[in-house]
Amino acid sequence: MDAIDRKILAVLQDDASLSVAEIGNRVGLSSTPCWKRIQRLEADGVIQKRVAVIDQDKLGLGVTVFVSVETEDHSEEWLQKFAQLVGAMPEVLEFYRMAGDVDYMLRVVVADMQAYDVFYKKLIATVPLKNVTSRFAMEKIKSITALPVPAVA
Repeated sequence: MDAIDRKILAVLQDDASLSVAEIGNRVGLSSTPCWKRIQRLEADGVIQKRVAVIDQDKLGLGVTVFVSVETEDHSEEWLQKFAQLVGAMPEVLEFYRMAGDVDYMLRVVVADMQAYDVFYKKLIATVPLKNVTSRFAMEKIKSITALPVPAVA
């Protein structure tokens, strides 16, 4: 991946709805070579998909909860079942296996406290859990989707 590929990635992360001609113009390429580079970045899995970023509050999903989960079972079978069940829950936007004192961390988005209670009951019914701790976000200070594209080494 060269400097032009990295510029293309930065442009696409800012606005994936731009035409190939506009992207090429911004990175110093004509349309055809720009399109070929984008196609290669997609084929290589660097660009996974292009999406619209939606305001969760305008959808009535104003509550963000960070949920830490601890378990006593660290078997592969338990993890596969937990990952499958939690991964299928639409309220879970991010799901990580952690190092340290917490085993798993979830970022959950719901409409209100009642909706979170429904989610919580569904979560604790999936598999045996040692501890579930919920932390409610009071204010979103920064939230971006663009990764910092490093310069060519």
